[in-house]
Amino acid sequence: MTIKTLPPESPPQGNLRGQHTPAQSAQGKAKKRGLIWVVILLILACAAGYAVWRAGHPIAAAEKGDGGGGRRNAPTGPVPVVVTKVTRSSVPVYLNGLGNVTAFYTVTVKSRVDGQLMKVDFNEGDLVKAGQVLAEIDPRPYQVQLDLAEGTLARDQALLDNAKLDLERYKGAIATDAIPKQQLDTQTALVAQYQATIKQDTANVDNAKLQLTYAKVTAPISGVVGLRLVDPGNIVHASDSNGMIVITQLQPITVLFTIPEDNLPQVTQKLRAGAHLTVDAYNRDSSKKLASGMLTTLDNQIDNSTGTSKLKAVFDNTDNSLFPQQFVNIRLLVDTLGNQLVVPNVAVQNGQQGTFVYVVDDKSKVHLKPVQVGITTDKVADILSGITDGDRVVIDGTDRLIEGGQVRVRKAGELENPPGYDDTGGGNGKSGRGKKGRRADANP
Repeated sequence: MTIKTLPPESPPQGNLRGQHTPAQSAQGKAKKRGLIWVVILLILACAAGYAVWRAGHPIAAAEKGDGGGGRRNAPTGPVPVVVTKVTRSSVPVYLNGLGNVTAFYTVTVKSRVDGQLMKVDFNEGDLVKAGQVLAEIDPRPYQVQLDLAEGTLARDQALLDNAKLDLERYKGAIATDAIPKQQLDTQTALVAQYQATIKQDTANVDNAKLQLTYAKVTAPISGVVGLRLVDPGNIVHASDSNGMIVITQLQPITVLFTIPEDNLPQVTQKLRAGAHLTVDAYNRDSSKKLASGMLTTLDNQIDNSTGTSKLKAVFDNTDNSLFPQQFVNIRLLVDTLGNQLVVPNVAVQNGQQGTFVYVVDDKSKVHLKPVQVGITTDKVADILSGITDGDRVVIDGTDRLIEGGQVRVRKAGELENPPGYDDTGGGNGKSGRGKKGRRADANP
């Protein structure tokens, strides 16, 4: 019997129910991945849209109970703020400028005679007085010249005395015709010659004394001496260009500063009227006031390259707070405006509406009031229009305010939400207990 071997059957190629070919499986996975990416992109788009909306409506989002940082039960009560009343006050008008401190006087002390420097009678950085001896030059050559001049003067004085005696004899002899008149005239001329010689000798003596005085170098002004430029033992000359020492006068001291040319008429008008304008000097970052002085004068021309005018002020500088070549910020008081509406600088806000302040009415509701600001100082701002006397403006807590919103006035330095305070009691801002948002320590 012959046995026939049948070939093995190949597995079914997706012809059974519930089974897929490899191509169909890959296609299904690609569709799933695409759907997942679509969902992720939709979630990101929604998150971005909410963030944009949240940034534009911070107060509204807070009222719905989402503080933007996972806070689900944010306060919906009145916003705690600090207020102050609009007052009237005097407002100073300042002009600001950049200044450079300069010494009132600067003197380079030089020797007036030639010679060896024998001694230095000061320490570098000392405060010296006018007339104080600073250095001594070898005086011996000038003492010798003085002795020589005095000896010549004594000799010529003796000759003069003898000529005068002869002149008196000749006058007696001429009366008896004992001598010719020509001899008398000659003797008279000789006396005059000796008299002229005496004057010359006297001048030589005075000059020798002066040179001897110059051998001691004295301070021409009172001030602070700088670093010594010549050491003892060196030969100094009157023709030396560098000098021996530099003295700067620091009390008083001057400051040269500039202001814009547009502000110059205000200053010149005050100066011509005889007003004494106060000048304050501040340090480099204007955080500390260094000294106060007076404006003395201004330059006679405007710098065309910068459009500024140079002014000069004098400071007593009794505490030596100013030093030559120091950079300072200058505030020049040119006027004072009286009876002006003023508010603290922190009350003035800037936004799309321009410059404005928040005003709290009698019902503890806040209103945005556009204002026109005039002069601003380091503490207050002059309000030209927009508010009136007695208005209460917000100076703290403005970042959470909206037009017509309810506020709770607190004192400066007080916690926004004191212990025991519940600001979720319906937004009425009243003190009470329990659900009414009352303070826990309030009396019934």
